[in-house]
Amino acid sequence: MQNRSSHTMQMPPVTQDLIIINALCWLATLVLAHAKKDLVDLAGLHFPGTHSFHWFQPITYMFLHDTHSFAHIFFNMFAVFMFGRSIEVTWGSRRYLIFYLVSGIGAALVQEAVWYFQIQAVAANYGFSVMQMVAMNPSANQLVTIGASGAVFGVLLAFGMLFPDVPLYVMFVPIPIKAKYFVIFYGLVELFMGVANFRGDNVAHFAHLGGMLFGLLMILYWRKKDRSNGRSAY
Repeated sequence: MQNRSSHTMQMPPVTQDLIIINALCWLATLVLAHAKKDLVDLAGLHFPGTHSFHWFQPITYMFLHDTHSFAHIFFNMFAVFMFGRSIEVTWGSRRYLIFYLVSGIGAALVQEAVWYFQIQAVAANYGFSVMQMVAMNPSANQLVTIGASGAVFGVLLAFGMLFPDVPLYVMFVPIPIKAKYFVIFYGLVELFMGVANFRGDNVAHFAHLGGMLFGLLMILYWRKKDRSNGRSAY
């Protein structure tokens, strides 16, 4: 995927640091795995009530990626590189960083909610509460999500709203697609995949949508705040 207008743009600091931190965390996960240390178990997002859950995981999970698939971190960081630069230059580094983190945390909250309702549906059949079901079922500890995708989907939404008519050149698509249409299409695909819940699909589609949702809420909040302060709204 290419955004032709951003080819000569220098790397702003937050975008650069996010890519570096994610890369270092990926390498750390890989190295520690050889030492029989599981960074994903410590910092990946787990369901509350399981023995692996920690309060900081809704933040730390977004800096971890699957070490068995280089594509996982590559495409997430490629999206940060392609879209994050323009957003950071437009908003400034502080606002962009807040937006990125809120989108990622929002994605985590949505994923936790999805897990809750999935466990509740099973627990109701046996007359148990969700926490009772989790306590009795050690496999609940295997529920884990990692990756920057939730934050990245927030970034993608922001790009589509800030630069709706910028043409995007997508691999295997012969014609450019305006950013706003690409975002809408991608969001609908994620919604379909999440609802369909195909067997063997381990992608957190609703977390992606959660990143978009919380990103949208942040943008709407900032637009209202900027207008009330007499500043131009983007």
